[in-house]
Amino acid sequence: MMRSLLGLGVLAASVMLANIVAAADPHQVPKIDGEIRVDGVLDDPVWENALILEIEVEVEPGENIPAPVRTRVFICFNDSHLYAAFRAFDPNPAVIRARYSDRDKLWNDDWIALVLDTFNDERRSFLFFVNPLGIQADSIETATGGGGPEWDAIWDSAGRIDDEGYVVEIAIPFSSLRFQPTDGEQTWGFDAVRSYPRLVTHKMGLFARDRSNNCYLCQADKIRGFTGASPGRALEFDPTVSAIYSEEREPFPDGDFHEVDSTIEPGLTARWGVTPNLNLSATINPDFSQIETDAAQLDINTQFSLFYPEQRPFFLEGFDYFQTPLTAIYTRTLADPAWGAKVAGKIGRSAIGFFSVRDDVTNLLFPATEWSSSTQRSEPSTGTVLRYRYDVGASSTIGALITDREGDDYYNRLYGADLDLRFTPKDTLQLQVLESKTLYPEDIAEAYDQPEDEFEGRAIDFLYTHQTRSYEVYAMYREISPGFRADLGFVPQTGFKHYDTGYLHIWQQNDPKHWYNRLQVWLGYEHDDDWDGNMLRSAPGTFVMYRGPLQSFVFGTFYYGKQTYLGQEYDDRTFDVRLNFQPARNLNLGLRADGGDGIDYTKNRPGNRLRLRPSLELFVGRHLRFDLDHLYEQFDIDEGRLYTANLTELRTIYQFNRRAFVRLILQYADHAFDEELYADGRDPVFKHLLTQWLFTYKVNPRTAVYLGYTDNHQADSRIDLTQLNRTAFFKIGYAWVP
Repeated sequence: MMRSLLGLGVLAASVMLANIVAAADPHQVPKIDGEIRVDGVLDDPVWENALILEIEVEVEPGENIPAPVRTRVFICFNDSHLYAAFRAFDPNPAVIRARYSDRDKLWNDDWIALVLDTFNDERRSFLFFVNPLGIQADSIETATGGGGPEWDAIWDSAGRIDDEGYVVEIAIPFSSLRFQPTDGEQTWGFDAVRSYPRLVTHKMGLFARDRSNNCYLCQADKIRGFTGASPGRALEFDPTVSAIYSEEREPFPDGDFHEVDSTIEPGLTARWGVTPNLNLSATINPDFSQIETDAAQLDINTQFSLFYPEQRPFFLEGFDYFQTPLTAIYTRTLADPAWGAKVAGKIGRSAIGFFSVRDDVTNLLFPATEWSSSTQRSEPSTGTVLRYRYDVGASSTIGALITDREGDDYYNRLYGADLDLRFTPKDTLQLQVLESKTLYPEDIAEAYDQPEDEFEGRAIDFLYTHQTRSYEVYAMYREISPGFRADLGFVPQTGFKHYDTGYLHIWQQNDPKHWYNRLQVWLGYEHDDDWDGNMLRSAPGTFVMYRGPLQSFVFGTFYYGKQTYLGQEYDDRTFDVRLNFQPARNLNLGLRADGGDGIDYTKNRPGNRLRLRPSLELFVGRHLRFDLDHLYEQFDIDEGRLYTANLTELRTIYQFNRRAFVRLILQYADHAFDEELYADGRDPVFKHLLTQWLFTYKVNPRTAVYLGYTDNHQADSRIDLTQLNRTAFFKIGYAWVP
């Protein structure tokens, strides 16, 4: 979300001078005695003595123009908390967009945000978002665009809509932040942001943005103070109890249900802020359950393994310290951990991340040049990661990475270095080099056509970008040798060299009421060779992007080239068009259409693919929400229609209040295959229905109760839709801060 706030302005000479003066003279944040009651009412007398700032600049879609509405920001602190309040004025409070929702689901609402660069290193920031009803979201953003909303901190907020607009109050414990330990004053980078969605979504901040400077945090205001700020003992204990009862029909479809799992598992995760900037966490028999069902993905005629995002709390702790240009760390490969330990933090210019996890099973991904396969071993393994990054100059970094995964007759060891060099405000160079050594067990090597002895591989990733206010030029090169393995990461393709270069031009309209707010046109060329120099893909391409009124967004990508598969050459003429708009403030509509030339990977023959993905997001009042997504895909070859696939997902959520909600998920797949066009005896019909019901009561991200039920139904040409299994589950977690 915050990436849309980065680099969005051009400074006039007078504005630039004013910002330079402001940067040299940080705002002083006063210290208060006692605490503030966080209730969305600015009646505490200490607010009168707080630092008060005005959000005066619209940075998107208008470019450094006066903000359309007035917003005041109040900041103060005591020994244990940072306090903030927003007085967001609105000429028509009746149209303020605010709904009750779970955490990190407020992006269609009005919201305000605090941006805190607590190390003042202009590389990493903590973001705290609140909507007018006090609903929270938080994230960590890095200067390279990493991070995201997966990070969850424990903090307090409240909001209230009134006749003048709305008020938000925030209290952030210093124990939820990381900052340099010092006895004196600290200086932090700082911004306060307001999102004001009406005909367009206005983004406003404290300062004008220079879009020819790709470092947002380098332009941020500075605040000073926080003498005596302490995270306290910074101890947190998170005990959990999970219970599951599962039955499966055996044999399917005529058998009776039989119990396959009935367990009650306690677990404990402990966190300790060793210093204000270094965090240690450990877990024994952790609850790694996936409460959130993965979004449905179509896995028909796919060339490589599918990627699913991480959602488990232990792995999300300090996740930004482990990010690198190549996905060398992908924690969902760790499927069933018995214990884990992690250290993450920053000491001076050094950022350190370490974890070690004992996994009771071992997931293995076998990448190749034109496909990938996978398996799971029942034997345990231990995965260990060490990540180090050092700040160089004003905003550059160098880093190192070591990963190791060990099991019986098996290991995968990876090591390498990376560089993020920002040598001008417009120019960035990123480089990562990795080497790996792998040994598979004899049975795995034989079954999956892998080398029998130890083998090695390397990976190189290079990206150079030159960004200005109106254009961007980039060049990218990536090579991954056939023997490279990242068994704690996600690298589904090896044995290739990839070249990519392009030019992007940007037109920004300064009038928010204009027929467009932002236009982008890209021209580029992509080329892939296999390790022997044979062409895999060669495709010039273009895209056009439009943003305008009614939150409208149109994006179209078009390629016209060639590709090969198993030595046979095919046309590669494809399109991908996406559009979204908001015809009413409670309704969002979207459509994605992509297709063109394709390949039937089962028999290595050409075809034509069409995929349509309409979507709907509907809010009914402040409590009820519907998310409907449908995917339709057809694939035709010369002999006829190879398959038609339909995949539908409906999520219905009723949010009782800030803490409690009930959610129903339905995922339905209905696929039809022409069995005469397949040589593998495929059934012409496949149907699958997943149902999940979940009740959640959440005090904070780690103090919560979950009660749910899920089942699966399946059908083919001989069997009507029949229940395959059913599971009931319960989880309770508590965050105890002594």
